[in-house]
Amino acid sequence: MSDLKKQIASGRIAPVYFFQGPESWLKEELEAQLKAALFPSESEAALNTVVLYGPDLNLAEIVSAASEYPMFTEKKLVIVRQFDKLKKGGSKDQVQNQEESFARYLSNPATFAVLVLDAEEVDKKELEKSPYKYLKSVRQDFPAIKHADLFASERAKEAGWDFEPEALKAFSSYIEPSSRQICQELEKLTLYASDKRPDRRITLDDVCDCVGISRKYNVFELEKALVGKNLRLCSGIALMIMDQEGQKEGLMNIVRYLTTFYIRIWKLQAPGAQQKTLTETAAMLGMYGRQEFFAKNYIGYARLFSTPETERAILALREADAALKGIAPASDEKFMLLRLMQQILG
Repeated sequence: MSDLKKQIASGRIAPVYFFQGPESWLKEELEAQLKAALFPSESEAALNTVVLYGPDLNLAEIVSAASEYPMFTEKKLVIVRQFDKLKKGGSKDQVQNQEESFARYLSNPATFAVLVLDAEEVDKKELEKSPYKYLKSVRQDFPAIKHADLFASERAKEAGWDFEPEALKAFSSYIEPSSRQICQELEKLTLYASDKRPDRRITLDDVCDCVGISRKYNVFELEKALVGKNLRLCSGIALMIMDQEGQKEGLMNIVRYLTTFYIRIWKLQAPGAQQKTLTETAAMLGMYGRQEFFAKNYIGYARLFSTPETERAILALREADAALKGIAPASDEKFMLLRLMQQILG
């Protein structure tokens, strides 16, 4: 994505883009950058930006929209959202004609138009079929954020800020791992810290104050109680976190955090894993940048739990996650939490 941003910033704008994936915030950022690069003013951008929706269109209608000349400017921007949900219908011959028209346009696109096709996540097998197969050379993937800490750290650096290690750990533990949520919370966080931190370093205090994390009842303290195998303390801290954040949201955050915690331990319990260097271990655990600081903690944790204990915890967490998502039968959140802690440590 950074390469694409640089290309647009330097004026190397392609006539067609295919954005595919669930991270809509990142796609919207690039669309905004395209607008700024194509049009000298917001009024011209408004006049010559057309936003269409897949369920209202077929391929021929997209070609028609992209082929219309712009008003009073050299360029126009056509954005088709929900491109993965195009209107169905027509005979087999009509569908074939539409596909051929679309393929012809892609081979010789209008010089005055920039066409952005924006789709949610498309199955890999479907990407090999029409119309996606014609778009391989212009496809940009936006997969779901897997490492919230790495993404948050990179975005902070782009804005000229750095996280202290504990601040990054706290921030990424409490923020939903989506680009929209991370970027919005990071903007609030840097605004909050701008007058207090001339060195532009985000501290744990900043995160606690801005995100609303308790200094006493948080995932750091939960982690300590978990490592100490203190069932009563773990349950108490987790219940307080749920009271602060809301029952369901708090439990979801706890389940997400503990799943990452135990999967990292499980990876370190594999044969030969303990022989890796700290940098290699951090990479294996998905801990990059300043998060590498905490990798050594997990090396110690892996010795405190047996492999059966770790696997039992992961299974219990998967069951809790399924219940929270409505895939499996669910009970009261507090009961679920207490049962989960009993399954993990009992």
